[in-house]
Amino acid sequence: MLITSDGRHPLTHPDPDRAGTGERAAAPCPDGPAELAADRFEVTVAELTGDGVDPGRRRHLLARLVAQLRGRGVGELFKPAGAMRWLVQAVTDVAPYVPIRDLDTLRRHHRGLDDEALAERLIRNAARVSAGVGAAGGGVSAVQWAATPTLLTAPVLLAAETVAVVAVELKLVGELHQLYGVPVPGTGAERAMNMIHSWASQRGVNPVVPGVGVGAVLGTAARRELGELLLRRFGRNLTTLGPFLTGAAVASYLNRRATRALADRVRADLRTQRRALGLMHPPQPPAIGP
Repeated sequence: MLITSDGRHPLTHPDPDRAGTGERAAAPCPDGPAELAADRFEVTVAELTGDGVDPGRRRHLLARLVAQLRGRGVGELFKPAGAMRWLVQAVTDVAPYVPIRDLDTLRRHHRGLDDEALAERLIRNAARVSAGVGAAGGGVSAVQWAATPTLLTAPVLLAAETVAVVAVELKLVGELHQLYGVPVPGTGAERAMNMIHSWASQRGVNPVVPGVGVGAVLGTAARRELGELLLRRFGRNLTTLGPFLTGAAVASYLNRRATRALADRVRADLRTQRRALGLMHPPQPPAIGP
């Protein structure tokens, strides 16, 4: 989903408690009341991607996501092939709901920064959010393991963290495309699939390549490749289940490093594309006022 220059988004509304952060809280979906929207795991994930979410709220959202994902056939997570299918489907379902700010909105939220400085700020913020999700996962697991050990809940927590971090990175991928003048093509599901392809390949979406923006589904080979990548992420998140503080710290570090590495590759490719297409944004005037 694209947040337009006036800040509108079909699933979100302004939150007075986070005014000025550039992030927006989950709100009712168009076809149902607020309580139904809150039960949608896609809405929870969308809020988790915000860089204005405090640690306590992030732990609450991750715990809520774990509860929501339990109803999605989590028994599949105990089998590698089943886990791959489950993770691919979850990421495919959530991708259209990831809030992507357009260029005008990004510049309004980060006044006075040129394109490269703004790209660096987006990457830094996304890395902090993914690190925060890892730390929150460690906190949630510590709470769960403090009670009677429930091995059945561990895979669900790992899956929740995996989906949340991938959503953060999809948001970053979409916003870097906006910044470098090559917005992810397509609408709705098509745009979501193009972002997933960009995430999986760690390259920018090339709008001049034939076929880009016309596929709203993942082919068999693409689903397999995506599933393998997600399964590796899922396994890496086992660090979350380590002793509290240790597990949270390691998960936080690994998430931050992975997000940064992905962003650096996509950014480098988008720079190359912009040079090739001759797309250079005009210099921005200095910010006036606060």
